[in-house]
Amino acid sequence: MSLAVRVIPCLDVDAGRVVKGVHFENLRDAGDPVELAGEYYRQGADELTFLDVTASSSPRQTMIDVVSHTAEQVFIPMTVGGGVRTPEDVDSLLRCGADKVGVNTAAINDPTLISRVADRFGNQVLVLSVDARREQGEQHTQSGFEVTTMGGRKSTGIDAIWWVKRAEELGAGEILLNSMDADGTREGFDLEMIKAVRREVKIPIIASGGAGKAADFPPAIAAGADVIVTGEAGYHVAQDLALRGLSVILLGHDRSEEPFVDILMNSAVDAGVDPRHAIKILNPCQWWTVTKGENL
Repeated sequence: MSLAVRVIPCLDVDAGRVVKGVHFENLRDAGDPVELAGEYYRQGADELTFLDVTASSSPRQTMIDVVSHTAEQVFIPMTVGGGVRTPEDVDSLLRCGADKVGVNTAAINDPTLISRVADRFGNQVLVLSVDARREQGEQHTQSGFEVTTMGGRKSTGIDAIWWVKRAEELGAGEILLNSMDADGTREGFDLEMIKAVRREVKIPIIASGGAGKAADFPPAIAAGADVIVTGEAGYHVAQDLALRGLSVILLGHDRSEEPFVDILMNSAVDAGVDPRHAIKILNPCQWWTVTKGENL
């Protein structure tokens, strides 16, 4: 059976710079997030994920500037997480170009944040980010997987499998499952954790942590992941997956939406609207006026 697989590059950001590390420790500078996002866009990525890896442990807002600057030149969906504490934070990110917003620590501290965001913006906007690992030493959870915060540095004592099930009930639209044990190792995804979460929830699971080669991807999908997030792969991985017999959809927004431009333009003319202003793309950080045949 063939599968449609989305491979989503994930950029971990600290103080406005992309960083790399193992288990979110010993972080090293890996470049400018806007430039790297543009490179992934040119390689054919369908989506991007930005995670501000230290925003929840420092008194600063999530990276509005990074999101808005990326949105001005990268025209694919973006998910942004890290330091999101209120529905107003979600609103700010959506207005500056994010399509989905991830919540983590704030939702643990106040689970009603999930339902408040879902009720206001729709559950398709809300991604619950879960940083989970196997318990160390004496086990206090039923599943053996615990939720952590602060980039895996702090244990919450919450059972990760119970938490994802509760989050689905509250209105989460997707689960971004970050394996803190596998993060940065490039030794493959945590298949046991993915299977355990899949048994409890019906919403999409986005698997993150451990990808090192294309061969790591099919087992994660077979274990129950709907989407793969990786900071180690680009378009070439999608090509490799296709060669392995997996159908990969790489349909950019420009091509998929182009057939509807004429329809919209003709409808505007029929309605007496000036076609030069019939189609507008609104980025609250900047206005774009798009006319037929004009390039952004």
